[in-house]
Amino acid sequence: MITLYGIGPGFGLPEISPYVTKSEVQLKMAGLKYVKQQAMPDTSPKGQLPYIDDAEERIADSTFIRLHLEAKHGFDFDEVLDERQRAEAWAIERMIENHFNWASGYTRWLIPDNFAKGPAHFFDGAPEHLRDAIREDVLGRVAENMRIAGLARHTPDEITELGARTLSALSMLLGWKPYLMGDKPCGTDATAFASLAGLMTPFFDSPLRQRALEFSNLVAYVDRMMARYYPEHPWQRLLMAA
Repeated sequence: MITLYGIGPGFGLPEISPYVTKSEVQLKMAGLKYVKQQAMPDTSPKGQLPYIDDAEERIADSTFIRLHLEAKHGFDFDEVLDERQRAEAWAIERMIENHFNWASGYTRWLIPDNFAKGPAHFFDGAPEHLRDAIREDVLGRVAENMRIAGLARHTPDEITELGARTLSALSMLLGWKPYLMGDKPCGTDATAFASLAGLMTPFFDSPLRQRALEFSNLVAYVDRMMARYYPEHPWQRLLMAA
């Protein structure tokens, strides 16, 4: 039995972390039995979530988890794709994870109202006299990481524009197909769904979220993926209540 380590549900999502969501959806795609446990990033071999235990092996990072599942369990997430489509799917995944997720993460962490109602509560279990200092330290490190990556060197409006360009590209690539690459979901759909749902959740608001909601095909795509892989999650009720 595979054990998937993640953060857990919250922020109107079945899983807070888009990277954990990606791995969980891929486990569901592969039809592999798994259990899920909450964990802290410092328990991971790479200091980040997700990671999995699979028999005697511990694998960290969502991309390497996918490679492990394909190698050990013989499941090809891109079975329906030809060689060119596989290359395109990889390029889309890199656009999302190496660019778009920085812009989406900015909306959670560096918009003060969103931080206060969301990530700030990650530290509620810390001793009260240390809590504010820990929050300030972690927020500072997140901001510095975003600055080093380049994203946080821009103004909020510029960050929104950069994120919106990726949203527009994804909308054009998806068109009105059910899934990014055609009639059946592939590995990159797990990545795209996780990131888009993380931005669209009504728990947070931001200019980038409002731009995302303008792309009706992306909204329908997230609805479709949520219904397929998390049918128990009250996504539509949350959206209608927002």
